[in-house]
Amino acid sequence: MKILLLEDDEMLCESLQEYLESEGFGVDVAHDGEEVYDLTFENRYDLYIFDINVPKENGFEVLKQLKAADDTTPTIYITALTDINSISKGFALGAEDYIKKPFDPEELVIRIKSKYLRADETIVYKDLRYDPHTRVLQKGEETIGLGEVQQALFHELITNMGKIVSSYTLLDLLEQPNPNALRVNLAKLKSKLGLEIKNIRGQGYMLEKV
Repeated sequence: MKILLLEDDEMLCESLQEYLESEGFGVDVAHDGEEVYDLTFENRYDLYIFDINVPKENGFEVLKQLKAADDTTPTIYITALTDINSISKGFALGAEDYIKKPFDPEELVIRIKSKYLRADETIVYKDLRYDPHTRVLQKGEETIGLGEVQQALFHELITNMGKIVSSYTLLDLLEQPNPNALRVNLAKLKSKLGLEIKNIRGQGYMLEKV
């Protein structure tokens, strides 16, 4: 699991990095908001741990910009801010957890392992790798983007690989449900990703195991 840690207190940053690495995590560090953009442009992370009061761009603004760029990486805020408005703002921007300073690094690791350590749940299909929690789809080193409808259809099929998904379930995922639109979207998925989708007459569709 690869983590990006944003923390401007160099002593705290160094101690957290050492502790997380001793627990088996890979950790890159940034000391200001702009460094985060450089690192996320070049690397893919499984988890962000962000302080809020950091130079250049604060942790709120950094997460806001990442979410605007469709970055779905889970985020934990670590901060000395304790007012309810700050906490609410962090969750509203898309953070999934919030730890108030000072804290025991062991608590942070416990939360990471219980909530975010899901590498063994990655679904592999031919040359595709799919994380059903972050909904990130990769082909080799390339991240594949799908439209909202096709993403929903793909998620439903691949998380039920080898099982029949009813036509009614798939139709509910369309903006304007009709059988022709469903067939068109499934045909596009098959062509784009090389999926082996089988039509089970009168029942639905199945992504066949390979």
